[in-house]
Amino acid sequence: MEKNALKLTFKRGVHPAGNKNIAKDIPLSEFPTPSVVSIPLSQHIGAPAAPAVQVGDHVSVGTLIGRSSGFVSANVYSSVSGTVKEFITKRTAIGTKANHVVIENDGLYQESFLTPLTDLTAESVKARVAEAGIVGMGGATFPTHVKLSPRTPVDVLIINAAECEPYITCDYRLCLEKTKEIFEGIKAMMVALGVKEAYIGVEDNKPEAIRALSVFATQDIRVVPLITKYPQGAEKQLIYSITQRVVPEGALPADVGAVVDNVHTAYAIYEAVFLGKPSFMRAMTVSGKGCAKPGNFWVRNGVTYQDVASYCELLPETEKVISGGPMMGFAQSDLLPSTGKGTSSLLFLTKEEVAEGDKPISACINCASCASHCPMRLMPMFIERAVDAEDAAAAKKLHAMSCLECGCCAYVCPARRPLVTSMRRAKKMIKEKGV
Repeated sequence: MEKNALKLTFKRGVHPAGNKNIAKDIPLSEFPTPSVVSIPLSQHIGAPAAPAVQVGDHVSVGTLIGRSSGFVSANVYSSVSGTVKEFITKRTAIGTKANHVVIENDGLYQESFLTPLTDLTAESVKARVAEAGIVGMGGATFPTHVKLSPRTPVDVLIINAAECEPYITCDYRLCLEKTKEIFEGIKAMMVALGVKEAYIGVEDNKPEAIRALSVFATQDIRVVPLITKYPQGAEKQLIYSITQRVVPEGALPADVGAVVDNVHTAYAIYEAVFLGKPSFMRAMTVSGKGCAKPGNFWVRNGVTYQDVASYCELLPETEKVISGGPMMGFAQSDLLPSTGKGTSSLLFLTKEEVAEGDKPISACINCASCASHCPMRLMPMFIERAVDAEDAAAAKKLHAMSCLECGCCAYVCPARRPLVTSMRRAKKMIKEKGV
C-alpha cells in the first residue's frame, strides 16, 4: 500500500542539481575484482576490528578476517578467496589511517558463509546482524546491531530510500532490482525491534522506485513519497517528514520512538538472515562526466579507487574525485583508498561540474542565506565567527553540536565560505574544551 495522500517534507533545505540521469538507468552488474584486494579493518564508526587471520592463511569468501573489538564495532570478512599476503596501514577515504588486510585473490571465489536462520526472534536477528558485520550502508557506517538494540522502546522503523545526494543511484537500483528481498529484510528488522509499523521514505523524483516498492507494501510496511529536497535522507529530517516527531538536541531517534536505517542495510540484513551471507560487498555508483563508463556495480570490499578509475576509464579532464556524494562526501587527493561497507559512490567530476564550488573565498556579506536554508535552523555565520574567536561557549550556545554537516550552508553561500569546515571545528573545540 502506498501512502500517497500527502507528499511530506521538512523545513528549509536546498535543491541542488540531481545529475542522477548519468547512471540511474544502468542496472547493477558485478565489478571485476582485481588480483589483489586490501580490505580495511575499520569500515565503521567505533573501534576498529582486530585481525583474525595471519600472513599465509588461506581464506574463503566470507572468512572472518577482522573480529569486532567492542559493542560499537563490527566484524570484517574476506571478499575473495586466496592467501593473506600482508598487513598494511594506509589512508582511508575520510583521511584517517587504518590497518588493511592484503589478500591475493585466487579467482576461485570459494565461499564459506554463515548458516541461514530458520527461527527468527529478536535476539537471533540482532545476533546475526552483529555476526555478519552489518553497518549503516547509507554512508554513516554505524554498526546496525547497536541501532537494533535501542536504549528505549520504539514503535516505528523508518527505511531511508530517499537517496537525496546528487549523482548517487545505487539505492534506486536496489529498489528496482531487489524489491522483494528488501521487504524481507525489513520484516526481520521489525522482529528485532518488536515494532509493528514501518515506512519506506522515497523522494518523488523516483516514481519507478515508488511503484516497484508499492507492489510489496502492506498495512504494516508503507511506502511514503517525499518531496524531493536535500537533505531529505538525514535522520532527523526523515523522521519529521514521515511522523512529524522532532528529535531534540542531543537526543537519538530512539528517544522519540523511531529507528532509521538505509534501504541497502535492509537488503544486507536479508542476505545475512536468509542466505547466511556476511557483509563483504555492496552496491556502488560510479558517476560524473569525468569517467567514460559510469554505472552501478556490486563491488567487493578492498577494491582500490585506482581499480575503479581504471575500469570506468577516468578521463584526463577530471578535476575532482569524491568518495560519496558532492554534498557530504570527501574529495580525494589520490586513488589509494579501498572500497568498504560505506562506499556508496565514487564520483569523477570535470571542471565544468565543480566550477561553482571552486570560486574564490571572500568575506561574509551578512546575507544570512546559510541560516535561511539550514535544516537544523542554525546560524552558521555566527558559529564561524565563534570558531575564529576560539569561543567554544558561544559556539555551544549557538547549537553547533546539532549541525548535520549536510553542506546546505556552504552550498548557498555567495562568498564561498568554508562553513562545514567551521562547523566541524566548532564541534571539536566544544569537545576539547569541555564546555
